[in-house]
Amino acid sequence: LSASPPVVLLLLSLLGLAAAGKLLVVPVDGSHWLSMREVLDILRQRGHEVVVVAPEVTLHIKPSKNFVMKRYPVPYTQEDLKKQFQAFFHFSFEQGSFLERFVKAYQGIKRITYFGVASCGHLLQNKELIRYLEESKFDAVLTDPVLLCGAILAKHLSLPAVYFLRGMPCGLDFDATQCPKPPSYVPRGFTQFTDHMTFLQRVKNILHDIPDIFLCDFAFEPYSKLASEFLQQDVTVLDLLRQASVWLMRSDFVLEYPRPLMPNIIPIGGVNCAHKELPQ
Repeated sequence: LSASPPVVLLLLSLLGLAAAGKLLVVPVDGSHWLSMREVLDILRQRGHEVVVVAPEVTLHIKPSKNFVMKRYPVPYTQEDLKKQFQAFFHFSFEQGSFLERFVKAYQGIKRITYFGVASCGHLLQNKELIRYLEESKFDAVLTDPVLLCGAILAKHLSLPAVYFLRGMPCGLDFDATQCPKPPSYVPRGFTQFTDHMTFLQRVKNILHDIPDIFLCDFAFEPYSKLASEFLQQDVTVLDLLRQASVWLMRSDFVLEYPRPLMPNIIPIGGVNCAHKELPQ
């Protein structure tokens, strides 16, 4: 209590250093990265050390003074990646029947899955980079689980996982968090329903869960195979998703229909909007 101001400042500065952590970030390219990058800038300003692992071929993930970038080679070109992203986003704005959109979604997800799995496979086979990650003593992993490579690394390194995402296909985020998703008021993808549905709309809402089983089976099963081979144990997609300590969901009930949330799910929809500073 009687310490002089210089001593107090010194103690506070040491406390700040003690509170800082070392964060491993495994991002997803495109709009996913644009939201995450702003969070990383703030974390660096608060004294945390940030290491980003990304493929050599990316659309938006570029080096920055606010984090250390670790890259690894992949078996596709910049033009290949750009072409497939454009085709996938073009489908997202097309109109048509449910069957037409389902077929296009299947084809689009299949193409994007190839790039994600190929990239992840080359990362996990990069022994030099994996050795660096094992020796770096990270405190946590921040990743977007839409591509599960970050989740695989979190399990391999036995680190707490923080998931930063907009949502998971086929409601896998609901399943992994054991979060209720009653068809009476939680509309499924492609239905265009609201949170107020008639009885027949609720029936149709339930039926929309059936094709999701097939979509997610082929889209995520390759990651399960990769994880099982790399970790040398049987691992499912839900095993990888369930390990998350915190789910940071880029959604907000100002714009979203209401849905149940579990205690470790935190809506952070405002991160996409103009603001003065990020919340705690």
